[in-house]
Order: sequence, then C-alpha cells, then structure tokens
Amino acid sequence: MRAVPARSIINASMTGITAMDIELPEELKLLKRTVRTFVDRELIPIEMKAMDGPALRADVRADLERKAKDLGLWLLDVPAEYGGQGLSLLGMAVVWEELSRTIALPPRGPGVFGPDVKPVLFTLNAAQKEKYLFPVLRGEKTTAFAQSEPDAGSDPGAMRTTAVRQGDHYVINGYKRWITKAHDADFLQLVAATDRSKGSRGGLSMFLVDTATPGVKIVRRTPTMMTDMPCEIALDNVIVPVENLIGKEGEGMRQAQSWITAGRLHQACRGLGVAERCLELAARTDAGVAGRHESYMAKIAGTELGFRVADRCLQIHGGMGLATEMPISQMWRDARSFMITEGPVEVMRMVLAREIFRGQV
Repeated sequence: MRAVPARSIINASMTGITAMDIELPEELKLLKRTVRTFVDRELIPIEMKAMDGPALRADVRADLERKAKDLGLWLLDVPAEYGGQGLSLLGMAVVWEELSRTIALPPRGPGVFGPDVKPVLFTLNAAQKEKYLFPVLRGEKTTAFAQSEPDAGSDPGAMRTTAVRQGDHYVINGYKRWITKAHDADFLQLVAATDRSKGSRGGLSMFLVDTATPGVKIVRRTPTMMTDMPCEIALDNVIVPVENLIGKEGEGMRQAQSWITAGRLHQACRGLGVAERCLELAARTDAGVAGRHESYMAKIAGTELGFRVADRCLQIHGGMGLATEMPISQMWRDARSFMITEGPVEVMRMVLAREIFRGQV
C-alpha cells in the first residue's frame, strides 16, 4: 500500500469543495483507495476475532496502529500545528465511510488512526492544552463527552446537572447517562447548567472534569445491542476549579454542538459504509426459497410490519430502547431476523413477481 503524503491531504481538505462538486480531488481519491486497501487487507480478515468484548484487543490495536503510522494514516483530523494532517470533515467522511465497511473496530471511540480528539479540545487556552489536549495527542490520557441525562437526552435545555460558582471553583451536582467510554476516561468534557433560567441558549457551560475528582462515580455500565456499554455517572458535590471552565459561561451549547455535529456526520458516513458492505455481501449470496405463494405473502407482510413496529418502538424509547434491561432491543433483533430466516423477503418478492408475469399466481 502507498502512504498518503500529509501535505497532500491538507491541500485537498482546504480546496473549498462544495456540495455541488461530484468528483473528489485526486488526493482524496488516493486517501480513499489507501484506507480501502487497509480495510480489505488488515481489518476484514480479522474482524471476527479482533474484539475482546466491547474493546479492541490490545495486541491487535498495537499491530494496526503500527501499520497505520507506516502508511501515513495517523492523526488525520488533528490540525498541522499540533502535529496532525489537518484533514477536513470532507476528508474524514471519506475515511469514516471506508472504515465502516468492517466490524473489526469498535463503533465508537478511538479507532487505529490515532487518539479520538474532538473539536472542543482545540479551543482550550494554553494552560488547558498543556494539561488536557497534549496528553491526549500523546496517548497519555483519554477523554469522554458528557451531556446526555435521563430527562434531557435530546433536550439540553431540560438539563438538571448544575454547576454553581463558589469563589475560585464550581460545585457540580447531577447525573449523566449514555456516556461512551467514560469508564476509561481520565477526564470528561462535561456540560452543566450555570444558569437554568436561560435554558440551552446561554445557560449551559462546559467544563474539564477529572474523573478521579471526589464525587465523580461511574454508577453502572448499560449493556446494549451494540458492542459498547455506555456509562451512567453520578456527580455529587464535585469541586472543579474555575480554570477548568472551557471558554466562557453560557457557551456550552455552542461548544457541545461542535462536538455533536462531527459525531452526526461520522454516523452518517458509517451508514454509507455499512450499506456498501451489505451490498457486497448480498451480491455474493445465492439463496433460493421454496413454498406456497400464500406463505410468501403472509411472511412478507407480517415480518415487515413486525419490524417496522419494533423499530418505531425502539426509536421512541431513545437510548433506553437499546438497553438490554428492556425487552425492546431483543424484539427488534428477533423481528429483523424474521425478515431473513426461512427465506429473505426480497427473494420472496422476486419469485412472486416472476411468477405473476408468468401467469402462475
């Protein structure tokens, strides 16, 4: 495989590509081919044995990171001033899509192309960067983003976690849920309400909270239908120095959105990669179905209806729909499997259509 020149990637990411452009610049095409080859050669062959529970095996990670560095696939989205390659979201979209063609890596958190550094950390002041950003870039510390709460998952304005200033420090009290990788994090990028009367527009602020601080407790990890196990965190009179406020009071919503926006784009690109891999696998499948026409139609109508209902139910419940303590995720998995077992519904439709045109139905 050919290494990707760092400067070429930077130049490609800064060319001002718009939504109307169809063709990627040559540098990003090269990057796409390089990552695809990495996935095909290094990841897909080990994808059924790379994970140790929800985490990538340590020996596998070390080997893959070494190979990634050799190819120039390291710190791709880290600005050049911090030793990275300065890849834009367009460039990262290319990378995310290709990586999502395999299940060899954890779906969330750091992959094998360097530490997981989200945009907020690059906005820290000089002292904060020395204590938090640079150790993350060196692989000495890890971090997690903590915003979601039991009663404020999709509505930050309803946040109940508060940060009250008392002299040279803040006192934080509250509860966070669905916090990915918090159990391994050295510090949190935590959103709390500093003025609840202002809601999400000016009432929220973001803090750097060391997880070793007294009062920070991982209450539990929630098993889900995915490989990750997000955490619930209790914050009981947690003392955080004023210098750990990121930016100014009231900027928390804007800061959080910069973090979440990148995450949403990541998930969108993951969907493209998953779809492409599924098509690759489906094109290699030669499945046949036998049965009476009535059973075909009953299975198609019944199983698709069951899945749609289960899927809507899971969506309505949000994060709790993914938790294994609820029956919904099992129902969703079962309903989804029914559309495949005893004959895929797509094959049944194909056979029915063919026989209708032949006048056999």
